[in-house]
Amino acid sequence: MGKQQDKQAIERYREKLRVAREGTAVNPFETKQEQQERIAGAKANVETMVKTYLKHYATAPCADFQIALANYVKLNPAQKVIVRWGRGLAKSTWCDLIIPLWLWMRGEIHFMVIVGNNLDKAKMLLGDLQAEFEANQLLKHDFGEQLKVGSWEKGFFQTKSGFIAKALGMGQSPRGLRVGAQRPDYIVCDDLEDKDTSKNPKRQAEVVTWIERDLLPTMDGPIRRYLHPNNNPFPSSIQGILGERHPEWKLHRVDACPGASRLPRWASKYPKNYYLQLEIELGTLALEAEYNNSPHVEGAMFKEAYITWDRMPHINHFQHLLAYWDVAYSDAVTADCNAVKFWGLKGDLFYLIKAFVRQCTMADALRWMFELQKTLPKQISFYYESQFWNEALRMTYKEVRKEYGFDISLIKDERKKDNKYDRILTELPYYQQGRMIYNINEKANNDMQVGLAQLKGIEPGYKTHDDSPDADEGAIHLLSKHIAVKALGNEGAFSGYRRSNKF
Repeated sequence: MGKQQDKQAIERYREKLRVAREGTAVNPFETKQEQQERIAGAKANVETMVKTYLKHYATAPCADFQIALANYVKLNPAQKVIVRWGRGLAKSTWCDLIIPLWLWMRGEIHFMVIVGNNLDKAKMLLGDLQAEFEANQLLKHDFGEQLKVGSWEKGFFQTKSGFIAKALGMGQSPRGLRVGAQRPDYIVCDDLEDKDTSKNPKRQAEVVTWIERDLLPTMDGPIRRYLHPNNNPFPSSIQGILGERHPEWKLHRVDACPGASRLPRWASKYPKNYYLQLEIELGTLALEAEYNNSPHVEGAMFKEAYITWDRMPHINHFQHLLAYWDVAYSDAVTADCNAVKFWGLKGDLFYLIKAFVRQCTMADALRWMFELQKTLPKQISFYYESQFWNEALRMTYKEVRKEYGFDISLIKDERKKDNKYDRILTELPYYQQGRMIYNINEKANNDMQVGLAQLKGIEPGYKTHDDSPDADEGAIHLLSKHIAVKALGNEGAFSGYRRSNKF
């Protein structure tokens, strides 16, 4: 197995050499002035450097946020930067290759360390930069031969110009990390997190302490650049802990497709509908975690164990049916969600039949309600808070009603509402008693899962969206008025509703 892995690593490196060599041909007829102008242009502008020396990486024009990070790192030689870019935005390429190569051209970096989740991964990451020094023809033509015989190992090399680079595994002792009098002045901890560390808070704490007490102190000069690239798909992460402990560090966050439109942040690389299609394939929660740095939160109060998934009674067997709409006027990136929750009451059990939870326009939410009504054998009531009934909502309702040619029963909830957090907490006893039943046939539905994720995020001091649990509270408050006293004890949770029905 070891020999096979070594063989694969060698083949990967040879492929990197081939790509670097073939993509950087030298013009034999250029003048010395042309060469000097090319070098000066690359040193002055990182985008020009990429277009000139790294054409084989430039499959799309550089994004503004990539250029901004490089310029920030250049101008702040002692800054620590948490680079939180969504998946597919080339954070490793920029932090491990482009930025250090540009700084080297400018004479502003001397000793680089790349830390990986393990040593083999760190060596692989360092191999990209090493391959450019070894095989990039234009780079060698303009800056001289860099391969130094006797100092060119996998995971550790030194160029003829004196630049040093070393790979290090997470947790590996960095004490005494120096070559002669030279100590590191650029450290990258790249994608340290994985599913195992995310589930082990003790291990995360150990790694954070190792970074703070062992790794960072190896830099002791005026230049002490530290970059920590990682997208944030886990509720708890090494990167997140570092950010909380060090608010003075720079957080450079870029989401791949923020907002309901899912328009690509790196628009020159990804087609307009790329993330919309990806959301259909992966689901909203996975997309938000991997691409928009918004991981799913496991509930501290509304726990997964409290959620009962079961089949729904026949629609005609419910004593009462209603939907509650928590209205949002805008579909902007930072806007609330339009949340419509369709609940039914049978005995003393509350059944969540369908859900709509999206950052979208009011018209989209209304169309969903009209479509829902079309599927039902009888008219139901759609409640909303009376404060939202204004000219904008009236006009939107008229437009959608005209599309469908009929009315739905849209009713104002005139209740004067107390603190939202306190109101949402009134649902907790129902969940703990097993009286909140979710439709098993809707378990894979994105809206249902997004709504559930919002519910699990409710805790003291929460900063997550709460539109879905707020709509739930409105519906449950209205339905609970119809629970007959005789129902308690005859069926439902208090008469031994079997938790074994949980799927």
